[in-house]
Amino acid sequence: MSAVELTPPEAARWAARAGLALPAERHAAVAAVANHIHSVVAVLRELDFADVPPAAAYRAAEENHDAAV
Repeated sequence: MSAVELTPPEAARWAARAGLALPAERHAAVAAVANHIHSVVAVLRELDFADVPPAAAYRAAEENHDAAV
């Protein structure tokens, strides 16, 4: 995540730019939620999925079930 977080006035400006009516009392809450989502996505971007095949490669019907312990 960048060092600069979304501020309530910026949240209002981006909402207006997207054509959304955002009441003044919601600016701070929207900015806080957007900052939280950004921080979660930043953590996910750090994960290494190099050996994981894409989800389209998974076939549940072809899965082998082994009851051995």
